[in-house]
Amino acid sequence: MTDDDPDGSELDAVRDALAAAAGDAGPADTAGGERDGVFLVTHADDGSAVLRDVDSGQVHTLSSNPGVAEGEAVEGVVAPDPPMNVSWQLVEVHDRREIAVEESEEPPTQHSLDLAADRETGELARTERAGTGEIHVISVPEDDTDRAVADVLADADASRTRAARLGVNRVEIRSAPGVVAVRYMP
Repeated sequence: MTDDDPDGSELDAVRDALAAAAGDAGPADTAGGERDGVFLVTHADDGSAVLRDVDSGQVHTLSSNPGVAEGEAVEGVVAPDPPMNVSWQLVEVHDRREIAVEESEEPPTQHSLDLAADRETGELARTERAGTGEIHVISVPEDDTDRAVADVLADADASRTRAARLGVNRVEIRSAPGVVAVRYMP
């Protein structure tokens, strides 16, 4: 919150832009049966796990944990547990990877700084990364840069969801006063 924005609406706009960038569609209503997709493990313990489809947002509570860990992306097939079909099983795993979300000591690149300079506060710019991945750059109030970075780190599931959708393994957050760059990388 700044003196010019006592109610924090600029920071709310920043949060909204970051959520939109993550592309979390929310739960989707789908019929029963097997589902093939990419899932983010949002919770895991010895007895069960919770997977969220990164495209539809559909949540699947597994009746047992087949060895997945929170924060992983799993490409595979889930199927409902008979006879009630209220819980699920992970019946096939095609690929599995951990997705790291971390803050970097490195500043944003000059390209990211240039993108932010052309944006109003709270506005997001997306650009392809050289090679694989994307970079999301957002202009934030200079005084709220650290809080904006903390918000991205606190909502690591949204960043992991986007990374899983893009097929990358790492999310790196870089910042400079007034600029936050979220880099989705292999």
